[in-house]
Amino acid sequence: MDKPNWGTARMLDPFGRRISYLRVSVTDRCDLRCVYCMAEDMTFLPKAEVLTLEELDRLCGAFIDLGVERIRLTGGEPLVRKGVLSLFRSLGARIGAGGLQELTVTTNGTQLAGMAEPLFAAGVRRINVSLDTLDPATFKAVTRWGDLPRVLDGIFAAKAAGLAVKINAVALKGVNEHAYDRMLGWCGEHGFDLTLIETMPMGEISGDRTDQYLPLSTVHARLSEHWTLTPSAHRTGGPARYFTVEETGRRLGFITPLSHNFCESCNRVRLTCTGTLYMCLGQEDAADLRRPLRDPTLDRAGLDAAIRAAIARKPKGHDFVIARAAPPAVPRHMSMTGG
Repeated sequence: MDKPNWGTARMLDPFGRRISYLRVSVTDRCDLRCVYCMAEDMTFLPKAEVLTLEELDRLCGAFIDLGVERIRLTGGEPLVRKGVLSLFRSLGARIGAGGLQELTVTTNGTQLAGMAEPLFAAGVRRINVSLDTLDPATFKAVTRWGDLPRVLDGIFAAKAAGLAVKINAVALKGVNEHAYDRMLGWCGEHGFDLTLIETMPMGEISGDRTDQYLPLSTVHARLSEHWTLTPSAHRTGGPARYFTVEETGRRLGFITPLSHNFCESCNRVRLTCTGTLYMCLGQEDAADLRRPLRDPTLDRAGLDAAIRAAIARKPKGHDFVIARAAPPAVPRHMSMTGG
């Protein structure tokens, strides 16, 4: 099929925001059980409901032809999906003029030691690694059964392979709230950027998220007592607002869905491993793209029309709120949607 005319292909939502960023959850499964993300005893999707890697590739290809320039593969933990490197290679081959500009991944780091070099070879140049603490005991408690040395080995394997590493840490009151000075220094020492994230009310977990919630305005004020944080115009296509840490030269990002809504510049949608497209992380409205993808009576134009119809329903913003005893803003876990 001929490539669409780029002048008409690009997608705008009802508020004039150009949709150029797709996050794809390739699996809802994970080899950790972080306390803010999952219940300890999770029930995962039957494999029959999950799109094949070839189907995910076709869907991503359709989004690229409609103007998506950045794709991030997520999970669950994306690197635990068998054969996932084939998807990275196929999408990496589409990086170039008039196509994909960047292919990235968010990972918990457990599989990185053996996959960093293949990821670089596939076209990935930067990765986000979820790491909430450098203390082994706290790491074990947050992840329920994670092994910090294994993750650190993966991070340094990624650095050695040539991947730019950004560390993502969820801010948890009373758990890791006094760890950020150490993390900022460690990231500066090793050449990593750091992004802090407020906990989000998604999915039922054991415990009350009100007890976890730590406003990043508080964290910023504390860090500013020891570090010089200069506002930066740097953007990666995601929701983080960045500062330059003058003492290290690295960047510190803040993702604040609760204390400072970032929806006004949202350019992204999220595709699950079942082919469900969520136009907003914090809303339940979704579009089923598995049906048009698998419908033998529909051609590529039919799939494109389904995608465009979904983008036309993208809301202005999310409704995240954390209140004691309140249910999650959305019932699905982050691992189902993709981070």
